[in-house]
Amino acid sequence: MFPWSSPTTPLRLDHFMAAALHDPAAGYYARRIRTVGHRGDFTTTALLSPALPAAIASWALKILRERGIRDLIELGPGDGSLAAGILAKLPWWKRPRLHLVESSQSLRDVQFRKLGNKVTWHPDITSALASCGGRACLYSNEFFDAFPVRQFRFDEPGWSEAYTLPDSIIWEKADALPISSIFARTWSRGQVIEVHEAWRAWFEDFCPQWKEGAMLSIDYGALPESIYERRPRGSLRAYFHHQLITGLEILARPGHQDITADVNFTDLIACMPQAQHRLMSQRDFLLPFASATDAGDQHSIDPHGAGHSFLVLESIRC
Repeated sequence: MFPWSSPTTPLRLDHFMAAALHDPAAGYYARRIRTVGHRGDFTTTALLSPALPAAIASWALKILRERGIRDLIELGPGDGSLAAGILAKLPWWKRPRLHLVESSQSLRDVQFRKLGNKVTWHPDITSALASCGGRACLYSNEFFDAFPVRQFRFDEPGWSEAYTLPDSIIWEKADALPISSIFARTWSRGQVIEVHEAWRAWFEDFCPQWKEGAMLSIDYGALPESIYERRPRGSLRAYFHHQLITGLEILARPGHQDITADVNFTDLIACMPQAQHRLMSQRDFLLPFASATDAGDQHSIDPHGAGHSFLVLESIRC
């Protein structure tokens, strides 16, 4: 009955997601996922757009040179395509030491077949930073959306929180709310929102070891004032064989489908008070490197699609 301990014991949504995605034996990222792209459940900009590795490589060279840093770390490297593309864009005489943070053995096997001994693997960010002496630049593409979320519904005059059963979601009165910019806004009754509470613990764990560098975070999401436009049921969804899954079907295949929610970039920025931040659209970030004749590039900079729905956050460690 994974991941519920019994069919009648409710499990808070973020605990369900943590088990369904990251359980070391049965989670989606631990055993199910073998690849992304047309043979998987979803695809990413890294597989579509040659401009993405070119843009990240250019950013990395500039920041590494300015900071006098030799190490570059990718978080959540997927099938290794982005790392391979970045390595191809870096001149060999200026090439930094590239580290991949990957906890899934299935994905590490895929990455090794693509990258061989050109990179160094680490099971977590703390061990990666330790190997760099705490001085490194980090980047990620669609990494923070994979963290578990807590889900809340505004039931005037207060909030209820989502708990899961194998075939239903129940709402229980929320006695305490997590820290989030989302609660500062006024919402209509019945509005559902998500909070990536797990980010804070993740940042608090590694930031004391991060002495110098910068982080580039690329993900789909928005600021609180626009993240739920025309989305009264929230942004939580799943992907299974490239099919968008919403509603109760999100619970149907724990460990066999990707589950995600939009990134609240105001909350993400708040997790890094020790950094200076610059937020831009994916279109603005990729445009100098995009080819007018490449379909993947044009898709990734589309101002009415991915170019607007994906944002790029640069955070420079103070």
